[in-house]
Amino acid sequence: MHKTVIAIVGRPNVGKSSFFNYLARERISIVADTPGVTRDRIYAEVEWLGEPYVLIDTGGIEPDSKDDLLQQMRTQAEIAIEMADVILFMVDGKEGLHPSDFEVADILRRTNKPIVVAVNKSDGPDLPAEFYDFYQLGFEEVHAISAAQGLGMGDLLDKINELAPEYEEDEDFKDYLKLAIIGKPNVGKSSLVNKITGQERAIVSNMAGTTRDTTDTPVENEYGNFILLDTAGMRRKARIGDQLERYSVLRATAAIERADICLVMIDATEGPSEQDTKIAGLAHKAGKGIIICVNKWDLPADEKAFDFNEMTLRIRETFAFMPYAEIVFISAKTGSKLNKLFETINYVWENCNREISTGKLNEIIGDAQQMLQAPSYKGRRLKISYAVQVATNPPSFALFVNDVELLHFSYERYLENQIRRAFDFQGTSIRIFLRNKNKSKELAE
Repeated sequence: MHKTVIAIVGRPNVGKSSFFNYLARERISIVADTPGVTRDRIYAEVEWLGEPYVLIDTGGIEPDSKDDLLQQMRTQAEIAIEMADVILFMVDGKEGLHPSDFEVADILRRTNKPIVVAVNKSDGPDLPAEFYDFYQLGFEEVHAISAAQGLGMGDLLDKINELAPEYEEDEDFKDYLKLAIIGKPNVGKSSLVNKITGQERAIVSNMAGTTRDTTDTPVENEYGNFILLDTAGMRRKARIGDQLERYSVLRATAAIERADICLVMIDATEGPSEQDTKIAGLAHKAGKGIIICVNKWDLPADEKAFDFNEMTLRIRETFAFMPYAEIVFISAKTGSKLNKLFETINYVWENCNREISTGKLNEIIGDAQQMLQAPSYKGRRLKISYAVQVATNPPSFALFVNDVELLHFSYERYLENQIRRAFDFQGTSIRIFLRNKNKSKELAE
């Protein structure tokens, strides 16, 4: 499901971060009365009445400011605007219409995107006297809200959802397998795209962070039809100095969401790192097929951090949270082992879509319970009466049990291992859902 991207923009100190925090249900953005507090874009995935959204909070726009910080804030806000499906233009209902509001409106009008004006700080039961002044900005949709009190949110989000564009997949590429190439900057993602396509489709440079955008590249070869989603490298927050690169994380996250399989690239000269695990964790959490690509394996042995066996062991230890991930050693520069990579991609995709008969699945679950009973809790023990596969990509299984509260995470891991042992699910995560035997409502995961 495509998530509507909402960019929250406006002058400093009009309540953008308060709105963001209200929907995100936590204080992700810092809220203060000092203009310019939100210096970088922050984003969150939220849901309102079953509708998924991605919120992008931005620093305030000061159109004519010569201050370096405010200019950077304007730059990042413009990037957020470019990425948005709908723009939420927030103004201050207490302060009233401000000259800078007109200048921000001129910037937004040139985007030709749906724009909703939110008159924030409308805290009372009646509209503020200045409310109708905001129609002078030239936008049809003007809504009174109070981000602090949560007033008017439902009507506002209903309108945003109504204005969001419909996304239809290009029929020419509907059956193409989508591959997200993710990893730290300068690990060779663009080089891999170039080698696969045989063209200089992405700029390749030794300067980390050259690729700032996510680009789609269709590829047809002997292994099938693919779309490569080349993404900007994701850095640790503490090391991000360029405001533009902060948005590469959101772009890469969006690419992961769209992808069928994620290629997590790591540098053979450095070995796996904590940042690699955080990047891979995004794909793991999204339930994608995952292949760890150890790049630069064409270098001489004395230039690489580890030999083959030691590198494999280090990867398994570092990525212990996803032992199912496949590992392929490649060279994006020379093209070495790219045939192995595509064979692995097709193998993982087959596993992502494997369907298990209900009878066979229940046989495996029954044998697993006979071999090892679930641990008891307060004198009671989990009993699985029935199991059924409910989805593929990732393979997902519903277990009907006597009490969903009795499942210990260690036993869930045991059941997952038994399923993996019986059926080949290498390269893909597995999801297990619990349902009380006597209730149709899903209660836990």
